[in-house]
Amino acid sequence: MHVGHLRSTIIGDTLSNLLTFAGHDVLRLNHVGDWGTQFGMLVEHLRDEFPEALSKETSQNVDLGDLVMLYKAAKKRFDVDEEFKVRAREGVVKLQAGDKESLAAWESLCAASRVEYQKIYDRLNIRNLNERGESFYNPYLKGVITDLESQGLAVESEGATAVFLEGYTNRDGSPLPMLVRKSDGGFNYATTDLAAIRHRVQMESSEGGEKADRVLYVTDSGQSQHFEMVFKAADKADFIAEEVSLEHVPFGLVQGEDGKKFATRSGDTVKLKDLLDEAVRIAGEDIKSRMDGDSEEQELTEALSEVARTVGIGAVKYADLSMNRESNYKFSYGRMLSLNGNTAPYMLYAYTRICGIVRKATGQSEDQKVEWPEAASEILITHDSEKQLIRNLVKLPDILSEVESELYPNRLCDYLFETSQKFNQFYENCPVNNAETPELKASRLSLCTVSAATIRLLMNILGIPVVEKL
Repeated sequence: MHVGHLRSTIIGDTLSNLLTFAGHDVLRLNHVGDWGTQFGMLVEHLRDEFPEALSKETSQNVDLGDLVMLYKAAKKRFDVDEEFKVRAREGVVKLQAGDKESLAAWESLCAASRVEYQKIYDRLNIRNLNERGESFYNPYLKGVITDLESQGLAVESEGATAVFLEGYTNRDGSPLPMLVRKSDGGFNYATTDLAAIRHRVQMESSEGGEKADRVLYVTDSGQSQHFEMVFKAADKADFIAEEVSLEHVPFGLVQGEDGKKFATRSGDTVKLKDLLDEAVRIAGEDIKSRMDGDSEEQELTEALSEVARTVGIGAVKYADLSMNRESNYKFSYGRMLSLNGNTAPYMLYAYTRICGIVRKATGQSEDQKVEWPEAASEILITHDSEKQLIRNLVKLPDILSEVESELYPNRLCDYLFETSQKFNQFYENCPVNNAETPELKASRLSLCTVSAATIRLLMNILGIPVVEKL
């Protein structure tokens, strides 16, 4: 997985967490691109380099090694070898037709990919994700074509089969075709997406479908026109009922600090694993710098190593989610790991600070998990900062409802930052441990508890665990 996979993964996970919290029955689908030209290319490369991968009996014994290098080698051949390019395209058709050798090689590739991306999902704390690749919909593709043709929506176009939709044209003004079957008999992304729509919203659960009433497609903004056309075609073909909502949730690009494509010095795409490793390393070095003694010689304890992992990976996720998802954003370790501003380290520090306040006020040990005090019988307001904090805290349901509807996770981050700032102003003006009366102390402890719970809830929705000590 490369850095381009980061945004779809964590935006989709955050929206799923929020919708689940809101009480919806959510199915988290990982629509894996396991079908298409790139796999025809890889299968044909395996046919030449790893022929044993083309047999189910021997494919399990094949070590495919670095899949990125395998892909690069196959892509290099595809770009310069015309005969190999033809074989690759024919290979897709054979794969879609169920050719045994092609399927065995394809299964080897999918299994190797699955092992690697699951490692990344585990590190990103992505849970309950159901893999369902394009291949899953292969049995339904011919039915899609038949239905479209029977309604007069799909017609022959230069040997292929296409749908022409009103309002979509090429640059020269000619009608823009949405291909659903290529001239060689192979199918396209549009065909798969139409089949997926039928499976998700038309088929009953007893038939294996979802019968969903809202489907979110979290992909980069470059696919916006594709989904506009697919959704319009599905609507014209009566694949979706009036009460069903299909929504594209587009996002922008991750860029380097220079505003260009985020890449290594050699120009290669940055691996997501390397990006996360570096963020954790920097977080660990920061923790070491604040330790007593010669920090360079010290090793982090397992507990502190876990904190470094939480801070580092949390910083990467929060930096992305705190931006308007439709904007491109510049990736910067320095900014995302800063203790100042709207960052994960700042929010994690705000949470640990509240934990420390509550521990001190209730006589709890630094080594034990915080036991949150019971709610005060009455909330007393003696200072404007208390009123401002309360006003902010009661906005939470509206914020959650807004994001549930409009699907912009950055609004959760904005609200988190505002909450932490309101809490800091409250704490600067309203002592907790030295409150004038026991009733006032209990009231302020309750505000601490609700503030911490708000931060904890929203960080969990963002997929970032909180820590009680930093």
